[in-house]
Amino acid sequence: MNAPVQNTNRKAELLANTVEHVAIDQYDARPIIDSMRKMSFTSRDTARAADIWQMSLEDADCSTWLTLAGSTSAGGCMHIYRDMVKFGMIDAIVATGASIVDMDFFEALGFKHYQAQSNVDDRDLRDLYIDRIYDTYIDEEELQACDATIYEIANALEPRPYSSREFIYEMGKWLAAGNAKKPDSLIEVAYREGVPIFCPAFVDSSAGFGLVKHQVERMKAGKPYLTIDAVADFRELTEIKLKAGATGLFMVGGGVPKNFAQDTVVCAEILGHEVDMHKYAIQITVADVRDGACSSSTLKEACSWGKVDVTWEQMVFAEATTVVPLIASNAWHLGAWKTRQRRRWNDLFQK
Repeated sequence: MNAPVQNTNRKAELLANTVEHVAIDQYDARPIIDSMRKMSFTSRDTARAADIWQMSLEDADCSTWLTLAGSTSAGGCMHIYRDMVKFGMIDAIVATGASIVDMDFFEALGFKHYQAQSNVDDRDLRDLYIDRIYDTYIDEEELQACDATIYEIANALEPRPYSSREFIYEMGKWLAAGNAKKPDSLIEVAYREGVPIFCPAFVDSSAGFGLVKHQVERMKAGKPYLTIDAVADFRELTEIKLKAGATGLFMVGGGVPKNFAQDTVVCAEILGHEVDMHKYAIQITVADVRDGACSSSTLKEACSWGKVDVTWEQMVFAEATTVVPLIASNAWHLGAWKTRQRRRWNDLFQK
């Protein structure tokens, strides 16, 4: 009888320190960016990225998109991305499923991410049902509650194909209906502001477990079930590119979100439309450029594919939690967002 109590106490000890998210209006990064502009190496790259991002916000004809890969939302940047939407700096989001479901929706349900203790055996973590993201912990039991919530949302919807954008819209609607334990998550704010969120690999997340359970149980019962249509994702984001005209990309990490957002230019051309390459682009990544991977392919390289113009682009090779708060705060305090038109691209798809 002692072992469960011991495990409970040990788990509580390990999950004692929550990750606290920074918000862009809590500090003024303008003096730091101004100083970095006079420096070299990654500091100067960061300042130039901040300047390019500011240009995109000041460009009245430019629609700005955020792409998210990696675990920066769990690591303390979650409220930065939310605030970028809240204050009208972002018109569309392309992200990994984990960023949206396992991190943002997870916290909207009232759960937390925790700072990890050093020198803990991962086998012990497994026994305690604690998942680790580098130096951050997630309670696996809470994550399974997140899976179950996705399952319940899917069961309540009409059984038909949905783009990930459409399903995430329904998640935001569900949260806004009074189900959120933590108000103003990224999903809920995006729902209110008409900002679409696309997850091209949506089921590579906690959503996948809930949706698989939904399908398996419906199949056993001989009932129709909900599916996620990744082709619809591509078509819908391309429609936004066609409506938007000039676009600017704020890319955290690389991978599928980065390539998906860039590929809309090529897709539009294949559909017979003349479109401009993404006019502004900054990418923050730690990936090595030498292996040919999408996460590290430079924005100049993307120009060869017809995706990104090279006039206003900047790679920043840095761990994102160290520079995203600076670039975002700099833009917030400069205030161009106050007069930006909110595009509300989600309204394009409302019947």
